[in-house]
Formats: sequence, structure tokens, C-alpha cells
Amino acid sequence: MANYRPSTLCSLPLTLDPNEYFNLSPEKRRADEERAALRANLKRQYQLQLNNPQRKALIEDPALALWVNARTNPNPLYRTTLKNSMLGLVGGIAPLFLLYYLFKSHRDGREVKIKAGTYERNYHLAH
Repeated sequence: MANYRPSTLCSLPLTLDPNEYFNLSPEKRRADEERAALRANLKRQYQLQLNNPQRKALIEDPALALWVNARTNPNPLYRTTLKNSMLGLVGGIAPLFLLYYLFKSHRDGREVKIKAGTYERNYHLAH
């Protein structure tokens, strides 16, 4: 293991702490071994299905199915709150009204100046 030292701005991550590697309790070591055995068993089953020459159907990968489901159906994970509603108003609807007001007031002011004869036109189409 490399000799990592903590930075001046942040502490040493727990994954790089030597006590996490060398001073493990028997319960933690047994739990890690059980998780590793479970992962190895799942990997072996997947590899057996993948390399089966008589297979006729697609292999169902549960992790991939969960990921695709979360990507295609975001609604169960989205909760409408007051903050979300206000952000939608401020970011989606308010700019439309603001732009409408700016364009309308500029156009109305220009029309008033044109009618009064005080509007200076910079670009003449005909002399």
C-alpha cells in the first residue's frame, strides 16, 4: 500500500486509512467474505448463462433492467414541491412575460416617437 498523507485542506479518506486494511474485526472480515462469495456466485451464474451454447432466449440482467427502468420512468422518483414549482415559474414562465413586456414597451415607445416626429431613424431605406 502506498504511503498516502492527508492534504492540508482535507483529511485522509477512510478507504485509504491503514487501520481499515490491517485492523479489521472478525465480523467485518466475515461480512466482506460473504459479500465477495455472493458476488462471485452471481457472476458465475451470469457467465454460465452467457456462455450456454443451447440458450434460446435473452439473458436478463437485473442491474441493467433497473437502470433502464429508472431512466425511462423518472416520475416515481420525482416529487412536486413548492420549490420545484417556483423554479418552474421563475425559469420557464417569468422570462416569457419579461420578454413580452420589454419588446412591447420598446415598440410602443418607438411608435409614440414616430407619431411625434422625434424618432431618429438610423437606417433609411429610401431618400
